[in-house]
Amino acid sequence: MCPHQPPCPSHDAPDRDAARTLASHPEQGWSLLCNGVVLFEDTGELLPDGGVIAPHRPTDAQATSAA
Repeated sequence: MCPHQPPCPSHDAPDRDAARTLASHPEQGWSLLCNGVVLFEDTGELLPDGGVIAPHRPTDAQATSAA
């Protein structure tokens, strides 16, 4: 768990992206969050349990509803 207060949201929480960044590698396109999530610059995520969250950019919903 997080060593700081308030603790970061867990990797399975809807707001998991709000966790603190532990390591940032913009040259490689990813960051490691305190809850173990690897967040990619295309908004895709790799969860600590091996799960994958597909990229989910806010513009995707607008493009789908406009079509």
